[in-house]
Amino acid sequence: MQGVVKSYDPGTGMGTVLCDTNLSEYDLARDALVGSVFRMLRQGQRVIFDTNDAGLATRLRLGSEVDMGTPGFTSDGVAIPQGG
Repeated sequence: MQGVVKSYDPGTGMGTVLCDTNLSEYDLARDALVGSVFRMLRQGQRVIFDTNDAGLATRLRLGSEVDMGTPGFTSDGVAIPQGG
């Protein structure tokens, strides 16, 4: 799934991700950043994530608008030239 970091406390590692597709909120699992490029998160940061059996966000990865299928991009992420 893809979403946006709603909140994150670097001291405790606790936070919440808001899912793009259904606007559900997912609390971060304790291991959410293990093995990822992230050492901390900032509010509004785009991420791709999975959920574990407990329904917590885990395996956070870099997200982008291209991943969402933003208009103006092909499915492989190439920008479509604007005419006119």
